[in-house]
Amino acid sequence: MQHSVVLIAGATASGKSALAVELAVRLGGVVINADAMQVYRELDVLTARPGPDDLARVHHLLYGHVPAHRRYSVGAWLADLGVALEEARAAGEVPVIVGGTGLYFKAATEGLVPLPPIPAAIRAGIAGRLAGEGLEALFLELSRLDPVGAGRLQRSDRTRIVRALEVLTATGRPLHVWQAEARAQPLVDPARALKLVVAVPPAELAARIARRCRQMVEAGALAEAAALAGLGLDGNLPAMKAIGVGHLAAVSRGELDLEAALERMAAETRRYAKRQRTWFRHQISGWRELASPEPAVAGRELAGLFAALVG
Repeated sequence: MQHSVVLIAGATASGKSALAVELAVRLGGVVINADAMQVYRELDVLTARPGPDDLARVHHLLYGHVPAHRRYSVGAWLADLGVALEEARAAGEVPVIVGGTGLYFKAATEGLVPLPPIPAAIRAGIAGRLAGEGLEALFLELSRLDPVGAGRLQRSDRTRIVRALEVLTATGRPLHVWQAEARAQPLVDPARALKLVVAVPPAELAARIARRCRQMVEAGALAEAAALAGLGLDGNLPAMKAIGVGHLAAVSRGELDLEAALERMAAETRRYAKRQRTWFRHQISGWRELASPEPAVAGRELAGLFAALVG
């Protein structure tokens, strides 16, 4: 049985998490994470995970439950989401799913093509080639072997280029062929969901991003980045690529000035937010768009909309 849920998507620093908390409080709900970086245990401050005040107001799930040395996937999140939704049902809570990872929302509402496991030796081999030959060489190989799949990717998209080569090498079939096949049953019925996109104007979002970067440093991001760097993990792991980790670790080592690090963090975050906005604009439709919602005011209106939807 699928659930009546609230889905809140949006770019980083858009205010979607505050809205999610407000709605969950009003609806007697639980906030469920749909952000691929906020799952990592060692990334608290640097991913702006919910703080003590929000955690005290309402139940939160799927935050900080994955160790940084693990490669978390959309499929793993879907499995965890299924457990979280059952937990919400048992507790009589309304699931409020919030985050900035568009693929998570797409998988939850459309299902996911089940892929065979990739042997560790193939993963290691492609990772070694990435380190030795560089991303451009892997992209050119993918373009030769699977021009259709390569044509759908940006040349700088390390994660998806590597994934496409892994699947092709392991199965002999392009990833886009797998994706065209029947999908598993989605966990969320879009028709029974209040679907929201928080779309803050770019200039306002840029100011929010700059403030957040400084707030992160004030809250202990330097120590967090240094601690993560000190684990000696593979630099290609997703957690190690979180915005700010490399810049602030360099500050801790005395290799970069803090102001320069903050400027680079803000610039990288703005670029990431632009990609998020573009993805939401082109990949999802029929979602209610909210521009800079004030949580308390928007919460009252949206709670009423949800009640009408499920009533």
